[in-house]
Amino acid sequence: MTRCTRRALIRGAALVPLAATAADQMLRSADRYFASHGSYDHHTVSYDLRLAYDPSSGMLDGRARIRAVADRPLRRVELDLARLTVHTARVDGVGVHVRQRQHKLFLTTPRLLAAGTPFTVEVGYGGRPEPVHTPFGSIGWDRTGDEHNGTLVAAQPLGAPSWFPCNDRPDDKAEFTFRVTVPDGHHALANGTLRERRGNGSTECWTYHHPGPMSPYLAAVYTGRFSHDSWQARDSATGRIVTGRNSYPTSLAEQARYDLARQPQMLGAFTGWFGPYPFESYGAVVVDAELDEPVENQTLSVFGSNHIDGARGWETLVAHELAHQWFGNSVSLRDWRDIWLNEGFATYCEWLWSEHIGEDTADMIAREEWGYLEGNAQDLRIADPGERRIFDDRIYTRGACALHALRLTMGDDRFFAMMRAWHDEHRGASAGTAAFLAHAERYAPRTAEPLLRAWLYEKTLPSLPHARPESEEA
Repeated sequence: MTRCTRRALIRGAALVPLAATAADQMLRSADRYFASHGSYDHHTVSYDLRLAYDPSSGMLDGRARIRAVADRPLRRVELDLARLTVHTARVDGVGVHVRQRQHKLFLTTPRLLAAGTPFTVEVGYGGRPEPVHTPFGSIGWDRTGDEHNGTLVAAQPLGAPSWFPCNDRPDDKAEFTFRVTVPDGHHALANGTLRERRGNGSTECWTYHHPGPMSPYLAAVYTGRFSHDSWQARDSATGRIVTGRNSYPTSLAEQARYDLARQPQMLGAFTGWFGPYPFESYGAVVVDAELDEPVENQTLSVFGSNHIDGARGWETLVAHELAHQWFGNSVSLRDWRDIWLNEGFATYCEWLWSEHIGEDTADMIAREEWGYLEGNAQDLRIADPGERRIFDDRIYTRGACALHALRLTMGDDRFFAMMRAWHDEHRGASAGTAAFLAHAERYAPRTAEPLLRAWLYEKTLPSLPHARPESEEA
């Protein structure tokens, strides 16, 4: 997610995890943010979602087939699902007792599942999906309110249960298949690659597959009517061609096409700095609704109509959401307290893009932002901000300043080598702040760790190092 300030607008003119030990599970379960979401009793291998949506009534009929592995002995499976009603449930093909309470779904297993046992859950459910009420507003499945009764998903951080049963943890990543049936003439978009589009009289089924691995909050479906454009970009790290596809309301086609046109150049620059693009495709969806912020849904970021002006006035946000594909999506959070690893990194990529295209340098932007931080309250530890402040602007800008301070200290060669290695070593997995400190310390022994601790764990704002004249431009 992008937290866009007025200053940003002026400059511009969101593998299968290894099973944890029982002790680690207990510690994380007790200490993590939003502990009521998700379970450490199991980890997920794949979601197969079959959805039929009626835009006239807003009703969703869903079938979810979830493959998972028990991480401790289980007599019930716990999932997250909000407001929608379950009418059938099976575990390993056997009908089971279902209990729904406070956005939780509990399924009694037909037998004890020993730790390490693979199992399959099938859930039939339905209703009229609505956003989940959270400390950050209403989040999740929503309707665009346009003439086509379109829908969108912007689920960061807690909105995934608004439309499918899931283990709603950012570090429980899985493969996804989406089969979405809509009325003929409507379109369905989802993460990954379109595998099949099949008509059946009055309806049409769109099938997408994404090997992921992907956190539930990054899964998305959009329905409505769109214009589409395809593009290609060369991955600077591997030479392969990455195919992209952008979709938007026809009324915004000309403006959106211009505003999103530099995605191929961005992907080329980012793969040069951070290593290979981590997924099979990328694209952006512009919905016919105003959104507070764009959201980095994996392989398919979403922008509101208010983020399109035909003048690239919001291009920093386009760069921000693409950067999240490396930092936030491919390398994911262990816990929401570490969100600076998503937002600080993506914000710094905005600054790098500005520098790359010959506008303000990252150093100029960092010093401007540092001045803003200095003039405001210094009462936040950005590596542990508290649940209700994970989207505080200072996490974005102070996190980016921390990376710039690290770059100035290391020099460009070591800094970008460190960033590439961070993604390479954790690609498809999850990591936290402590792991990043240890990683950076390998590239700047005795320097990186104390520097980052001051920026991340102290409330008082550190000074930015002096610019290094010998540093190469990014």
